[in-house]
This record gives sequence, C-alpha cells and structure tokens, in this order.
Amino acid sequence: MKIHEIYIKRCIELAKNGFGTTYPNPLVGSVIVHNGTIIGEGWHQKSGEAHAEVHAINSVKDQSLLSKSTIYVSLEPCSHFGKTPPCCDLIIKHKIPNVVIGTIDPNEKVAGNGIKRLLENEANVTVGVLENECNELNKRFFTFHNKKRPYIILKWAESADGFIAPLHREKKEPVWLSNEFSRQLVHKWRSEEQAILVGTKTVLDDNPKLDVRDWNRKNPIRIIIDRIGKIDSSFSVKDKKTKTIFITEQENMPSDENCIYENVIFENQLAEKICSILYKNNIQSVIVEGGKMTLETFIKANLWDEARVFKSQICLKEGVKSPEINGNYQESKIQNDQLKLFYNHD
Repeated sequence: MKIHEIYIKRCIELAKNGFGTTYPNPLVGSVIVHNGTIIGEGWHQKSGEAHAEVHAINSVKDQSLLSKSTIYVSLEPCSHFGKTPPCCDLIIKHKIPNVVIGTIDPNEKVAGNGIKRLLENEANVTVGVLENECNELNKRFFTFHNKKRPYIILKWAESADGFIAPLHREKKEPVWLSNEFSRQLVHKWRSEEQAILVGTKTVLDDNPKLDVRDWNRKNPIRIIIDRIGKIDSSFSVKDKKTKTIFITEQENMPSDENCIYENVIFENQLAEKICSILYKNNIQSVIVEGGKMTLETFIKANLWDEARVFKSQICLKEGVKSPEINGNYQESKIQNDQLKLFYNHD
C-alpha cells in the first residue's frame, strides 16, 4: 500500500466514529503527519461543532511542526462559512504545506473551491487517494447532493414460508419474526440513519415507537405516511418525543417543531414525491421499514439503494406475502436468522 493510502485509510477509520451523529454534514477524518509520524488526528463528531481538520490541528502538541507537515483528510476541506469557519482558512493560517485529499466534496458550496483556495495559497495538494473508499464512506451525503434525494434503505423480516406479517392479530403490537439479536442490529441500523419511514397500516397494526431503545444512540426522525388522517393521538408516533413528519393529503394541518405535516397528492409517483419532501427537509438517509405497500412503492419506482432482509425459521402458513426484490446481495447469519443485503446499482 502506498504511503498516502495508509494515512487516508486511517482518516476513513477515524471518520466512522461519527456515524449517525454528523447529519446533515458528512463523515470526515483527518490525520497530520510529520517525518513519517502521526502527530495529530481528529474526526467530525457532531453537526455544528468543529470539523475533522480542526480537531486534528488542535491535537498537535508542538504547533511549530505544522508548517513542516502533511495534513490528510478524507473529504475536501470546506471553503465556506456555515456553523463553523472554513477549514481551508485554518490550514492556510498554520501554513501546512502539503494537503492530501481522499475525494472532492459534492456540496455545491464547496465542490472544488476548497482545493482552489489551498492552491492559490501555495499548498501542495494531492486529490483522489482511495477515492472510491472515501465515496463509499459518504454514500449518503453523495446521494443527497448528486441525486437530490436521500439514500434509501429498505428493511423487512419475513417468515420461512415468505410472509411479512400474519393476516390477523389480537393486539396492536409487532409480531416478531426475527430473533432478539437481529432486532438489536435493526436498532443499531436505525441509529445510523437520519430518518425512519413507515406506512399507515404498520402504525395501525403495530403501534411502533420507531426508536433505538435497544441501542444507546439518538432516535431517527420519524416519517409517517398517513393519507387521510387515520392515525390519531393515541399512537406512539404522535407522542412528540421525536421529530415526526407526516405525509398526507389532508390540507392545512397545524405543524409544530416536532410534528410536521407535508401535503402531497398520492395518485402517482408517490415515492418520488416522498423523496422530494425528504430532500426539502434536508434528510440525507432513510430506512424504510414497511409495510408491504410502502416497501413496494419504492421498489416499483426503483428508488432504493440497499435492502436488508431477514428470513426467520418461523412459519406463518398464511399471511401478507413479502415484497419481491432483485439485485446483487451478500448473505450472512444472525444466530438462526438468515440476512440478505441487496444493493441496487442502477
């Protein structure tokens, strides 16, 4: 492995520490090297707080070494004022002569301007080191800025005989098909995405909380499809404990900070309309957890990036047939559950 790749790989490792906490900002890691030794490291930890380069520079004990060092960063340093000052200015201020960048930032506010600023100030800039790996790290961020929609993950559990839910149930609560380890993994997944989306029937049948109670992280934003207002205040998704967006045909619904109503016409291109609403609300990723009709809405529109499907050993004998999906997949085991991870490369 080439020397630049070793340090960019370390940047990627550091960046992953921010998984689920940096939205709407990207995951970024940074390393500072002097004479073949790492003298500083950092990563972006939370939106609104210091960026990776700031943490890395501040971690260097002997600041005089910065003017003789190389700074590595997995994503192009920002060049604009947001909630924090431009990282380019800080690099220039400390006269760091060499800058190695994994990939260019797709955000139109940056998009090469950071590199331009550094070059104008006589820095030696290298771009495109482990570029594919850096793009993969921020596939949510890149999808949002390049495709103007969130990164979409479909998820469901199905019985051994191919049903997603029973035909009848006695209580308004989930019928668990996957095992407890799979369910904990799902809560970890929820914590990594910015939002979670379900349809009306899922709420009416299961009364889900859509939280991460089995994983100690922040709850995702809840997105609820409720065309004609069937979901009343008795359901958990209306407890206002977590920001919730309701997609509905009802007009003039009163919104507040944690309960937002978005009005759409459902007749056609619903998946596209939902994507537009989420983009407008600055949501970069969403995990769609059902039900069947909602999942199939995204599948039929070919608006999905991943699908995560658990197959349990439980047989229902009858029920709601699970969605059908095609694509390349990887297979693994979670105890006695089979897990297939599908990827849509269209």
